[in-house]
Amino acid sequence: MGTKLFLKGERCMSPKCALVRKAYPPGPKRKGRFKQQSEYGKELQEKQKLKNWYNLRERQFSNYVKDILERGGKVEDASGTLIQSLESRFDNVIFRLGFATSRIQARQFVSHGHFSINGKVVTKPSCQLQKGDKITVTVSSKKKKNIEKIAPLLKKYQPPAWLKLNPESLEGEVIGLPNMIEAAPPAEISTIFEFYSR
Repeated sequence: MGTKLFLKGERCMSPKCALVRKAYPPGPKRKGRFKQQSEYGKELQEKQKLKNWYNLRERQFSNYVKDILERGGKVEDASGTLIQSLESRFDNVIFRLGFATSRIQARQFVSHGHFSINGKVVTKPSCQLQKGDKITVTVSSKKKKNIEKIAPLLKKYQPPAWLKLNPESLEGEVIGLPNMIEAAPPAEISTIFEFYSR
C-alpha cells in the first residue's frame, strides 16, 4: 500500500518495520518507478488501505460503505459517518483504549471473551458501541499473560477524547463520538465511495 497500516502493533513503531527497512515494493524491479495508476487503480488502493487498516474482510467493509450509499442524501457527511461506524466497532474500541497493540490482537481478545460491555461478555468484534457503554476486562482474563503485559503500559497511555480509560481497574467508557481528525484514516474516503458507486 506504500504507507504504514500498523498491522503489527509495536513493531510498526520500531526500526524493524518493513516499510522502514525497505520502502519499496517486493520483486526484481522493486526499486524502479511506479507505473502511473488509472483512476480505478487509485480508488481500489484507497479502499484496500482503509479495509486493511480496520482489519476487515471485503464483505464486511463493503456492507458499511453500501449501507451509507443506500441512504443517499439522508447522510450529511458520508465520510464522517463511515469512520464513525468503523471506529465504534468493539474490536477497534479495545485497540483505541490501549488494551491491545493492534486491531488484529484486539479482534482476537474480543473473540476469546476477554471483555464485557455493560457487565455482559460480548464475543462479536463488529458489535457497535454507543455513548455511555462501559468496557471491562473479565475477572478471569485479568490473569492472562497478554493482559498482564499491557496493564502497566496503560498508565502512560492517552486514549482519544471520545473514550475514557481507568488503567487501575482496567475499565473504559465511551463518552463521546469518534471523529475524522482523531481517527486519522490513511485513505481518501471520497474515492472509496466512488469505487463502490461504479
